[in-house]
Amino acid sequence: MVYTLEEGKLAVSVARRVVEGWVQGNKKEYRPPRDLPGSFRRDSGVFVTLNTYPDRALRGCIGYPEPVMPLIDAIIDSAKSASTRDPRFPPVTAKELDRIVVEVSLLTPPELIRVGSPKEYLDVVKIGRDGLIADNGILRGLLLPQVPVEWKWTVHEFLDHTCNKAGLPMDAWTDPETKMYRFTAEVFDEVRPRGEVEARALDNGQSQKNGPTVPAARK
Repeated sequence: MVYTLEEGKLAVSVARRVVEGWVQGNKKEYRPPRDLPGSFRRDSGVFVTLNTYPDRALRGCIGYPEPVMPLIDAIIDSAKSASTRDPRFPPVTAKELDRIVVEVSLLTPPELIRVGSPKEYLDVVKIGRDGLIADNGILRGLLLPQVPVEWKWTVHEFLDHTCNKAGLPMDAWTDPETKMYRFTAEVFDEVRPRGEVEARALDNGQSQKNGPTVPAARK
């Protein structure tokens, strides 16, 4: 693990506080604790996911796949966006806050998967470990490692759906012009709204079913 459970709890706590303040109309900039761990000052990718409780349906998910800013800043901005800017959903309302659980995925930097031929992706991509990014020209799409676990996809299906997420044909991963990247994530989420935070094992945890949104400006 790159992050400790205490760091994961802090990440979720920050995201929860930002979501609650933002949704309730407090637009003042959130001020993080002065004694943040050093890991929160390093540039890191992150996604903040909001799920309904207790059914765990996706309510919002936005983040930064690339390490383009300090982790603390990425968490704050992603929390705001997941609660109010996910184009698939209306903004979260204050009355929903008691029925939403917050999840934070802390990402490793994406790395290009180098293969001799596209069929080798079927052997090197691992369900429950890898998240994927499909990239071809101006089209790019991402699915977190949780998604294929929840849907019980094969590697082939995972590749197909990642390409579909990018707006590409589902078999675009077989096109040598399509680049596939992988990354890993450590996932921390609330057991219940404002409740205990746990590290989630991706081979048996629940996950959002629709995948995250990556706004065009953040690709």
